[in-house]
Amino acid sequence: MIHPTAKLKRMAVAMLTVRIESDLTERLLQPTVRLPWTVTHQDFHEYISALRRPQFLPDVRSADTVVAVVDFDPDSEQALETASYLQQLFLGRMAIIALSTRTDADLLLHAMRTGCTDFLKKPFDPAQFSVALNRLEQQWSGTIGSPRNDGQVISFFGAKGGVGTTTIAVNLAMSLVRNHHKKVLLIDGHTQLGHVCLYLGMDGKRYHFQQLIQNVGRLDSEFLRGFIETHASGLDVLSSPDSYDALLTIDPDALERTIEFLRGEYDFVLLDCETTLAETNLAIMDRSDQIYLIATPEIGAIRDLSRYIDGLVRNEHTTAKLHTIINRYSSRDAVGIVQIDKAIRLPVEIRIPNSYLECIRAVNAGEPVSSDRKSDFSSQFTMWAKTLVDPAGSLQPEPAKKRFALWR
Repeated sequence: MIHPTAKLKRMAVAMLTVRIESDLTERLLQPTVRLPWTVTHQDFHEYISALRRPQFLPDVRSADTVVAVVDFDPDSEQALETASYLQQLFLGRMAIIALSTRTDADLLLHAMRTGCTDFLKKPFDPAQFSVALNRLEQQWSGTIGSPRNDGQVISFFGAKGGVGTTTIAVNLAMSLVRNHHKKVLLIDGHTQLGHVCLYLGMDGKRYHFQQLIQNVGRLDSEFLRGFIETHASGLDVLSSPDSYDALLTIDPDALERTIEFLRGEYDFVLLDCETTLAETNLAIMDRSDQIYLIATPEIGAIRDLSRYIDGLVRNEHTTAKLHTIINRYSSRDAVGIVQIDKAIRLPVEIRIPNSYLECIRAVNAGEPVSSDRKSDFSSQFTMWAKTLVDPAGSLQPEPAKKRFALWR
């Protein structure tokens, strides 16, 4: 309980004005007095970019959040460059408000893609600006320092490419939706050209996961809907970039805050991740309730899985959440489960039966394997989803009907 005389900590906010006329600057600062903010103001007479990097005040660099008001009229291209640079520099804690006499759709679209929070038309309207600031205050107060919520976060990492990580993530997500009617978000965590949307027969050209992370300061349920694509089944999807573009720099702290917000919006959040031990992946693992490491029963994948585990077991918090999966498993494989256990020094917990042709047909059709097919493959996912929804339930398949055991 908070003591009635205790003072709430005021949010430290940096207010940046870029190419704003001096008589307007004072009017921009006036509404901040009525907000529970401690404001540091810094004015810039020129646009900002990686080539025109200014010196930021110490209180600006250490602020909880940063608001930049940028005049787009003198040079819209440089203004867009400024917005993009500031988003990268203050990743996850940046809000940009654009001012312009122009309201054409092309400029609005480019401004949104570079991370502008609001686009306000000139002449300056104090009431409209106050509404924008109040909206930011509500969004930030709901995300910064928010408590951990109840949804489960499950991440998938392949020991190497081609072991079926995306196939497994897609089919498990679909089983949770179709068989258990859970609210599920499937995230394509690849930095470029992920396959989640392809496997689901979806367009995948809306704003992607990395762009959502960049806008963590704006996150609320309504804002999230602009990034989500929904499959016909009801599964929500966040895509990855579908082209080779310059890689975005992702701040691990902003990534963790985004995941924590999404946890509160869904029953299950599933992430199909790249195979690296980069800082961003370690941040995903830290926020995951369960981490699944996937390999196939061939020597290259087992060797890579063993090295991957070696890099993770140093952290006891992570080790407790690790689960190993052998995909495309068959009792006729040259490398048996006992040998794999010894090689990776962890027990193989889940075996997905080899159903390569069935999966290829499903991928090419853009539709996950249906649980109605009653194949060994689909039955294993049905049972797996059931254990996630009801951990106290039986983990054992019906021995007379199942050729392969999923759970050890």
